[in-house]
Amino acid sequence: MALKLPRTIRLDPSDRFVFAQAAEPGEWAVSGAFAFHGAVPEQLSSKARTAFRSGFLGVESLGWSTLVVVQEASDAERAGAVEALAQGLVARFGAPDLAVARLAAEEEVAFAASLCDHPAQTLVAVQRLFEQGEIRERFRTLTPRADRGDTSFRAFEFFQSDEDEAPAEQVDLLGLERKAPS
Repeated sequence: MALKLPRTIRLDPSDRFVFAQAAEPGEWAVSGAFAFHGAVPEQLSSKARTAFRSGFLGVESLGWSTLVVVQEASDAERAGAVEALAQGLVARFGAPDLAVARLAAEEEVAFAASLCDHPAQTLVAVQRLFEQGEIRERFRTLTPRADRGDTSFRAFEFFQSDEDEAPAEQVDLLGLERKAPS
């Protein structure tokens, strides 16, 4: 069986606005719950709360991504993800040295791989909660619609219609102003 890992994906630009630092598309990712160890969710900034609630951590940038996609990875790519995360654990999260950080990074990448027991190209989202003093995570998946042979993910589909069939929408702004209470 092929090794699979989560990789950050950006379907729209929203990650750049909702997180203090967005992950770059295409980074290997881990859950990132460890980044909130000891945090009090109510005391986090709004962007940090968003990362807490719904972010995956990119191992290279240590930025956040709302979604990841399951992709096959080579042993060398997995080792690279572990090493990048280990270096980040030392530089940004206070790990005492690279040896300790590598052990923690190995565990994080192994957990991330366990989330990828799905076909390649499956999207995964996380919902993180703080319950009874512990961080709880729930993961959801979205797969392409095989019945249409569709391999893309679209939140909205547009179709063309004749103008005659489109509903007429007209707003009387002056009329609304007259009705507004003073």
